[in-house]
Order: sequence, then structure tokens, then C-alpha cells
Amino acid sequence: MNLKTDRLYEIAVTVVRELQQAGFIAYWAGGCVRDRLLGIEPKDYDIATNATPDEVVHMFPRSTVVGKNFGVVVAPFHGFNFEIATFREDMEYVDGRRPTSVVFVTPEEDAKRRDFTINAMFFDPIAETLHDFVGGQADLAKKTVRCVGDADRRFAEDHLRMLRAVRFASRFGFEIDPNTISAIKNHAESIALISKERIQVELTRTFLEAQKPGQALLMLESLGLLNIILPDVANMRKQEQPPQFHPEGDVLTHTIMMLDDMAYRDTVLTYATLFHDVGKPVTATHDGTRIRFNCHAERGAEMAYEIMKDLHFSTKVIDDVTLCVRNHMRFIDVQKMRKATLRRLIGGSTFETEMELHRLDCSASHGMLDNYDFLQTTQEQMANEPVLPPHWISGRDVMELGVKEGPEIGKWIKITYDAQLNGEQPDREALLGWLKKKLKS
Repeated sequence: MNLKTDRLYEIAVTVVRELQQAGFIAYWAGGCVRDRLLGIEPKDYDIATNATPDEVVHMFPRSTVVGKNFGVVVAPFHGFNFEIATFREDMEYVDGRRPTSVVFVTPEEDAKRRDFTINAMFFDPIAETLHDFVGGQADLAKKTVRCVGDADRRFAEDHLRMLRAVRFASRFGFEIDPNTISAIKNHAESIALISKERIQVELTRTFLEAQKPGQALLMLESLGLLNIILPDVANMRKQEQPPQFHPEGDVLTHTIMMLDDMAYRDTVLTYATLFHDVGKPVTATHDGTRIRFNCHAERGAEMAYEIMKDLHFSTKVIDDVTLCVRNHMRFIDVQKMRKATLRRLIGGSTFETEMELHRLDCSASHGMLDNYDFLQTTQEQMANEPVLPPHWISGRDVMELGVKEGPEIGKWIKITYDAQLNGEQPDREALLGWLKKKLKS
């Protein structure tokens, strides 16, 4: 664990030291231990101890008990919050998420109730000793995600662990242990019992953290989870495409390739990529010559909206993703667009995401990037001027020329702004004169 030290690291050591000096056992636990063994700087440090929640609160008076029945306290200390949990064994689970009760136990017994071996190790930063009761270090070396103990029991306790297995395997480029795979397949249908919001959070983390998000999607499919949490996406596997435009194969294969090729990672791009062709299976027709997907972008946007709403995404993310899905076929015609239309496209709030989506779409199919290159060149030409400059003609100007307040005002504002963007008039005065003539004709 020869990583650089920082302020968080030093304070995390201090918390353990204070607990130990008070006579308690205290170790770093779980993900921070795993990450440091992998040479990754942890973003936070969880601490496990034999001190009871009341004893922890006594030592760190500003603490908040977030699960006293489960032995969990959040302790603020020198500007950081540390989750301090008492070593515990979980009793019976009845809701596929939480135990009915816990009993406080030894570190070894605590390790045996955790999800995966790579997450079940403890480290004493004072003595610099690793406490591994379940073979986690060996599984790290083998690059394996394996359940602690009985895999069927682990997934019956908390169904979300099935998605977590995919997240850890995808994040670190690990394989999932065969027994763990078998248990996931046995319990896959239980994922439907988990709240949609928890599924969304875990799924989003998986795609954003995965080394290759497309392979994470493929793993979800192979484990039998995808058709339960995202059935419309799973249906893309069955949808063939015209080979002259999509030599790569079906819609899901195309989408997997795009996800793996993303130049950057954010939530909107990821889900715009995932859903951009979700409308193809429901719009597919054959005209006697080839398969066609008329209006699949519009239908896909509607489907993406419903899926994301059901999964409790924020309104802003839903709006941005559905806009990208709805617009993704516009790029076919960019070289034929009038200047005004092109400027509106480039000035759109999601244009940069749409550009990357278009690049991915082309690269994972026919490979032609002429429209993408054209837009990049156009952007460079507009670099020294606002893409969407202020309107020369206002609603007041239109009304002063005799147009009554109402929808007609908006109509003439759009007409004059299009003329402005198209460069049809050199300045405001000329455009105003042009408008006067139009209104008189």
C-alpha cells in the first residue's frame, strides 16, 4: 500500500488511532482496503470497530447515528465524514435488502456477512497489517469477483448485489466467479423486487465506472438481468439491420460498440447512446427491398422518456437524453441545411453531446464521418462569433410596425431571425426595412 498520502488519508489514520487508544479494535474496511491494494487512492474510508454505536458517539460527539440498529454511525472529524460501523452479523433478511436485526460480533464473523471477498478485508493502518478472513487478496490477484460464502444466500439477502457484481467486474476488468454467475442467474428475476431508484443509481455507477460500458451491458444481458431491468434494450438484440448500413449486426451489438467507444463519460451521453436506437424494434418494417425504421428517433425519444421517468432520473437528465435521441437523425442532412437551421443546431443546449453521439453512431456502423467533419469545420469557422447572436428584431419592433399582439409576433420574430442567421441582410436597419416591405406586401 505504498500510495501517496493526503489529508483524507492522514485523518482516516487518526480516527483509527483514537479508537484504538481508547481500547477498541478499529480497522479500515471494505472498498478503501480493496482500492489501496489495487493501487487506487480511495475517495473515502469506512471504519469497522468493536466499539458500540453509543461508544462511538461518545468519542465523536457530533456524530449522527444513521442505523443504530445496524451499528452504523457517521462521524465528522477534521472536515471529513467517516462511516464507522460496529462489527456485526446480520440476522434474517425478509425484504431482499435489510436484515431484521443484527448482533455485534468479531471481525472474522463480520467479514463473512459481506457481499464479495474483495470487499470483505480489513486493514490496520497503525500496525500496517491486513486482516483477510475470506480470501479477498487472492481473488484480487486472480481478478475475480466472488461472493463471500454461499452465493445464493448473499443474493437472497440483498438482490442489488447482483448488479454490484457487474459493477465491480466492469470497473476493474475482473471476471465473475462461476459459482457467483450461477447464483446470479438463479436469482435474476428477484432484481425486479428492488426499487427502481436503487437500480438506476447502481446501473448509472456501473456505466460511468466501467472500463468498457458496452461490455458491462453485455454482461447484464448474459446474466439474465438486462431483460428484467431494461426489457426494451434487451429487445434490441433481436432486431436485425440493413447490412449495407450496419455491417456490425443487430441493434444491441451496434449499441454495445458505441458505448465502448465513448470519448468521454457522463450520464447524458451514456444514456443517449444506450437509448438512441431503442425505437427501432417497434418501428421496423420491410418494404420488399430492405428493413426500414421510419420515425424510430421520435418513437425512441418517447420510450426513453418513459423508461427514465420510471427509473427516477432527474428531469434535466431526462430532457437532455430524450432531446439527443429525438435529434440524432438530423445529422444526416447537415450539409444541406440553411445557415439558420445549422446555427440553431450548433447553438443547441445538447449539441456537443449530439456530436459525440453522431460520431459514435457512424463509427459503429458504416464508418462515414463526412457530416461530423463538416460540423467540426463549421464550428471552427464560427469560433470567433456567437453561434446564436442576439436578435436584431424584437417583439416591440414588430408591434410598432402594426402587428397586433398575439401568435403573429412570434412568427415574424422567427422569420426575421432566420433571415439574420442566413446573412440575408447586413445589419438591423436593413433587416427592419426588409420587414416593413414584407408586412406591406
